[in-house]
Amino acid sequence: MVQEIERERVMHKLLEAQAAKYGGRTFMYYKDKEFSFEEVNNLGNRVASGLQKLGITKGDKVAVVLDNCPETVFLVFGLSKLGAIQVPINTAHKGDIMTYMLAQSDSQMMVTHNHYLDRLRSALASIPKIQSVVLLEGSGSDQKLASGEANVAMVGSQIGALGKQVLEWSGFIDNDGKYRPADVIWSDPFMILYTSGTTGLPKGVVLPQNLLYAAAERFSNGTLDVGENDCIHNSLPLFHAHAWHSAVNLALISGARFVLIERFSASKFWEENKQYGCSYAVTIRGMISILNAANPRPDDTDNPVKIFMGGPAPQEYCEAFEQRFGVRIVDFYGSTELSAPIINQIGNRKIGSCGRVHPDFAVKIVNDNGVDVEINTPGEILIRPIKPYEVMLEYYKMPEETVEAWRDAWFHTGDNGFFDEDGFLIYTDRKKDVIRRRGENISSFVLENVINSHPDVLEAAVFGVKSELGEEDVMVCLAFVQGHRITPEDITAFCEERMAKFMIPRYMRFVDELPKTPVHRVEKYKLRTEGVTADTWDRERSGNTLKR
Repeated sequence: MVQEIERERVMHKLLEAQAAKYGGRTFMYYKDKEFSFEEVNNLGNRVASGLQKLGITKGDKVAVVLDNCPETVFLVFGLSKLGAIQVPINTAHKGDIMTYMLAQSDSQMMVTHNHYLDRLRSALASIPKIQSVVLLEGSGSDQKLASGEANVAMVGSQIGALGKQVLEWSGFIDNDGKYRPADVIWSDPFMILYTSGTTGLPKGVVLPQNLLYAAAERFSNGTLDVGENDCIHNSLPLFHAHAWHSAVNLALISGARFVLIERFSASKFWEENKQYGCSYAVTIRGMISILNAANPRPDDTDNPVKIFMGGPAPQEYCEAFEQRFGVRIVDFYGSTELSAPIINQIGNRKIGSCGRVHPDFAVKIVNDNGVDVEINTPGEILIRPIKPYEVMLEYYKMPEETVEAWRDAWFHTGDNGFFDEDGFLIYTDRKKDVIRRRGENISSFVLENVINSHPDVLEAAVFGVKSELGEEDVMVCLAFVQGHRITPEDITAFCEERMAKFMIPRYMRFVDELPKTPVHRVEKYKLRTEGVTADTWDRERSGNTLKR
């Protein structure tokens, strides 16, 4: 027998409850538009009605290839009302990878901006299962298709010629909002989010309704103290789990407001927060680095932001950023598969750590043989839930990968870290990013933190390259703060004062910018694939001798 709690802990039920409670109070800002709790729920009803008219039912998948826009939010809740599943696709993808995700997810329908049609045309031609395509106007009337020549009407007609039904968004939601609701419970799939796939094909992470609900609770109850008078700034894309947990759903469960920004802009960031009166900002470490690289101003602390919600960063770095901008950084440890099982609390945090384990989870640190290690000893982070449906259900149609990730009934994160004597988790590195040099294990994360502390370095990416002596040598790619320039010898001297000799990079390459994902994460695998290039400086061949 289905318990009432199982029906309550679903996302559209939460929206309906908050719409009844808050009515016309503002829930979401987007540019010069405001949407109340009630309006978002009503638009979700119209989406559900439109979907149902197109034959979408419980369990069906709908691919969403959209820039940040309010329609994505309406879509998610409309799909939830039917028990259908959103498949958000990273808008940077194209070609074979895009086709793979659309096909592998078994999507039956797609919603996209018109300026992505050209790149999606070949994918749609090869996937007969997608029967309907709903189009939205781009962010500006002058948006052009990728070809620079085609127009929306022409490409739309070509897609229609493939046997697809093509609708404009306005027509899609032109209805009375009536639909036949599905019986949705907490264990039902809510969303399939694809991982980056840096070591193979992307994996579709199936997230249940309760994972999103529980993550919102976890952030709101005593962790961040978000209340009805708060406003959350979010410029992370909505195909990223962090944006849902820390912005949309956190605001929803707290009765707060959130601002949906189309894309992150360092030059506009502080003005946006002032404009909307944001007290919280959803970020990742890369964004914080970019903001910190700007020239100091006398009014740096003149902003309404109290809390930055982001990933782990070293203590000295966080303290300097907090003092400069008058904010506090609340770090946590999480992943798409697990949400955020380890969180710092505003009233009980340790700067430079990921926080303590939430009571809903069990966490242990093990060595390469799977044996638990002592405190202050690095090892792989293994996690499992205490309560049901608070982590992923599976990797979609990848049973072997799912079993491998959950071997021994623990989720193997592939991340290394350790617990200190106070029970705080210190992240050290991705397990695959640990560099093995002449018998020594070197954390690329620790090394990056040191190099990033140089005032002229914007950011650095450290990785291992094959050594002629066996194992690996250390290589770093660096981007400078705009207008600054230093030499490899300068970086080497800086490192000599701050780290062991065996950690100092042999190879250095200076680049204008590091390759990144749309959520500003460095794509280290691309740098590793390029390896030692013609423009790479080699310390050993240069004759630079390290001090003893």
